[in-house]
Amino acid sequence: MSKKCVLAYSGGLDTSVILGWLLDKGYEVHAVYVDLGQPCEDREEIRKKAEKIGASSVRFIDVKEEVCRDFAFPAIQWQAKYEGVYLLGTSLARPLISKKILEVAKEVGATVYVHGATGKGNDQCRFQLAAEALDPSIEILAPWRMDEFRELFPGRTEMIKYCEAKNIPVKASIAKPYSSDENCLHISYEAGKLEDLNVNGMETVEFGICKNTPKTAPDAEEEVVIRFEQGVPVAVNGKTMGAYEIMDTLNKIGGRNGIGIIDMVENRFVGMKSRGVYEAPGMTILYDALRYIEQLTMEREAMRLRDRLAPEVAELIYYGFWYSVKMDMFLAMIKEAHKWTTGEVSLKLYKGNIILNGRTSPNSLYDQGIATMEGGGDYNQNDATGFLRIQGLPYRVAGGVHPRI
Repeated sequence: MSKKCVLAYSGGLDTSVILGWLLDKGYEVHAVYVDLGQPCEDREEIRKKAEKIGASSVRFIDVKEEVCRDFAFPAIQWQAKYEGVYLLGTSLARPLISKKILEVAKEVGATVYVHGATGKGNDQCRFQLAAEALDPSIEILAPWRMDEFRELFPGRTEMIKYCEAKNIPVKASIAKPYSSDENCLHISYEAGKLEDLNVNGMETVEFGICKNTPKTAPDAEEEVVIRFEQGVPVAVNGKTMGAYEIMDTLNKIGGRNGIGIIDMVENRFVGMKSRGVYEAPGMTILYDALRYIEQLTMEREAMRLRDRLAPEVAELIYYGFWYSVKMDMFLAMIKEAHKWTTGEVSLKLYKGNIILNGRTSPNSLYDQGIATMEGGGDYNQNDATGFLRIQGLPYRVAGGVHPRI
């Protein structure tokens, strides 16, 4: 009796070869395509390919709403950016992929979880750490970490020849200039020509979400109005929407204005530095928009604590520790922190730039009567004398003992 496995299947060259190889090894393979709103993929073509290769079943699981609502939106509330730049689009999707694949494994009685991540990258960590947290009994099979597989497929040429011999349809070419990973949160580009740091990423990549770069974007500003309730985006331009519809709408608006393209060298969890080019127009707009409402509604010390912890949250997500007690604590904390973060922000988008146009909140802590620099108002400037005497006490004492001039 053949051993059952579930395969994280994308329909690309790597997972198509892995599917064929698993069948050669005698596995009963259940291919699972987790639909994260990949904007450039043909689902029906992917299904037919998996069936043609010989998968025992091919499952398509739609998680577009879930990945936005339960993964992306909390990360945005944390203002979590890995190394201050990366908006974690791939990192946020991987734990959800593992969760859905393991649900299929339980349904079909599979004991092996197979993925196509390499032994050099971050995704192997995210897939495996999520899987082990969710089902400690599952066996992880990562062909790219096996000598046997790498010797059989040392490069793309051998993989394409294998597909040709097996009559597996592939679109990949040997001279592909870079690799990509996509979902509704972003598209990432790396490897190939992008490994040369002197290659201009903006000019090399053919972007999938951003229909324009800043250079080719329209010469006129475009206004977008976003409403938040308790830190969660709920409407765009006056229309109430679900989580995925909001992301999709902002991707289209931001994409035509060249918003959210970055080019960075990052530190992978496994230790090496790697270069990536990313496009995330919707995520970029939401990060900025929410910050503007937070500035009105979030108390100073709460915001400072959130901002101090944000890099740690970003690392947890980037490394693959989503399903951890520590992350559970952070998710509960950020929900409480945004209890009063309700309001509306108007932005103008122009050639890759996001410009604040206006903001309002029923919970605003901004009091013009106190903040005004004009005469009068509700702030008694005489109070500052005692405040500063108390604040300066330790410095006066230290200055008397250790003179600085």
